[in-house]
Amino acid sequence: MRTHVVHFTAPINSYTCGQLIAKCSQAIHQGADELVLKIATMGGECSYGFSLYNFLISLPVPVKTHNLGTVESMGNIIFLAGETRTACPHSKFLFHPFHWTVNGAVDHARMSEYAMSLDYDLQLYASIVAECTAGAEAPLNVLECLMSAPRILNASEALAAGVIHREDCLGMPAEAVNWCVHT
Repeated sequence: MRTHVVHFTAPINSYTCGQLIAKCSQAIHQGADELVLKIATMGGECSYGFSLYNFLISLPVPVKTHNLGTVESMGNIIFLAGETRTACPHSKFLFHPFHWTVNGAVDHARMSEYAMSLDYDLQLYASIVAECTAGAEAPLNVLECLMSAPRILNASEALAAGVIHREDCLGMPAEAVNWCVHT
């Protein structure tokens, strides 16, 4: 088994999205039988988080995701792309309301577009979480977290909510090929 480990310790933006796609693609090209994506992120831009989720689930090899210590906001969506998901016992997951930064003047049509896009992203985020955590012992009310009541889950709460499959420090095989994405 040729394991490639990608360490993603960055915000989610255009640059890091491109870097993660490039590193995973290189790993596949080099014959990876599986990818382990170790994540530490405070989140970032919705469009790039959803893009990375779709990219990761489309890969031709199993993808395992691991929380190195903190996975927040859009990082949860990337994390949920793992077929197998683990977290260190002293890690956290943060689910909180979306926010956008709007610069300059905005007319009514543009404000309506922003609101429509924000609503769509909320529903898409919630549906991905629901799909990936179906059958959980203690399901997470994600829409409540995204709209009004932020929530932090520790590893055992994430296990009960179906966000992870097990607590594990996930050591690194000595023969694994390592890649890094950070800023």
